[in-house]
Amino acid sequence: MKTRITELFGIEMPVIAGGMVWCSGWRLAAAVSRAGGLGLIGAGSMTAEVLREHIVKCRQAVGELPFGVNMPLMKPDAAILMEVVAQERVPVVFTSAGSPKKWTSWLHERGIKVAHVVASSIFARKCEDAGVDAVVAEGFEAGGHNGREETTTLCLIPAVRRATSLPLIAAGGVATGDAMLAVMALGAEGVQMGTRFALTAESSASEAFKRRCLELNEGDTRLLLRKLSPTRLVRGGFYDAIEQAENRGATGDELLQIIGTGASRRGIFEGDVEQGELEIGQAASLLKGRDIESVEEVMRQLRQEFDCALQKIKNFR
Repeated sequence: MKTRITELFGIEMPVIAGGMVWCSGWRLAAAVSRAGGLGLIGAGSMTAEVLREHIVKCRQAVGELPFGVNMPLMKPDAAILMEVVAQERVPVVFTSAGSPKKWTSWLHERGIKVAHVVASSIFARKCEDAGVDAVVAEGFEAGGHNGREETTTLCLIPAVRRATSLPLIAAGGVATGDAMLAVMALGAEGVQMGTRFALTAESSASEAFKRRCLELNEGDTRLLLRKLSPTRLVRGGFYDAIEQAENRGATGDELLQIIGTGASRRGIFEGDVEQGELEIGQAASLLKGRDIESVEEVMRQLRQEFDCALQKIKNFR
C-alpha cells in the first residue's frame, strides 16, 4: 500500500502508532516499525535520561527501520527532550499541544522529519505555513488530551483536506482496517492509532488497564476537564471525582488539586483502575471481548480488514 505517508516515512503500511504516555515505550515503537508501520516513543511521560534509553533500545531493536518520538510541546522540559532527540539522531518527530512554528525549522536543520497534530483546519493551515512535512488531524473520539473544538474525525478529515495540501494522517476513533479505509476515502493518506496499540502485548501499560479497556461499552468514556485541557477518560472512581467537581462548578485550580500528581501513571502504568486516571479512546468499545494481542497480529488484522472493506465497496457497483 503506497501513499505519500509511506513514501515520506519509508514504511510499508500507512499506519502510525500514537506516542501515548505510559503506553508507547521502545518495545511498542519497535514492534510497530518491525511490522511495517511507524512506531513512536511517547516522550510525554519521560525524563531526558529515560527518553534517551528508550531511543537507544528502539534503534537497537529496529536496525535501519524508521521510528520516531512524539513530543508534547506543552511539556516544561520539551527543550531538553528535543536536544536528546537531536543528539540521538531520531529520524521523525511528531509534535503536539503547541505551535508548529516553534520547533519545525530547528528539527529540519537537523535532518528530522516533522508531523504536527491538530484538531481544526485553522491549525492545519498554520502547519503548512510552518513547513511541517505532514499533519495529523485528530478527532475528539481520541483518548487522552483533545482539541477544544470537539470536532469528530469524519467531519475533521475532509475539512483539513480542503484546507491544506500537506500529507494527511487521520487520528481519533480509527482502530480497524475498515475505519482506515473510511478516513482515506475522505482524504487521509495514513492513520495514527492510539487505542488499538495501547492495548497490545508490547504496550507498556499495565495488564489491568488493558483488561479494563477491553471491557468497555459504548459511552464508557467521556470528555472531561474542559477548563484545563479536554481529556477523554474512562468511567470509574477518578472519573466520578472529576465529574462531580465540574458539576458543582470547580475552578481549574480546584480540578488540579483533585487530579494531584501521578494520576495517569497510577491508572495506566501501575493499574489502579479505580482511583487512577484512565485515558483511552471511544474505539475501545469496538475491541470489547478481544484478548491482548501482539502488534504483529494487529497489523495483520488491519491489512485483512482494509482489504475486506475495500472489496465490499467494489461490490456496490
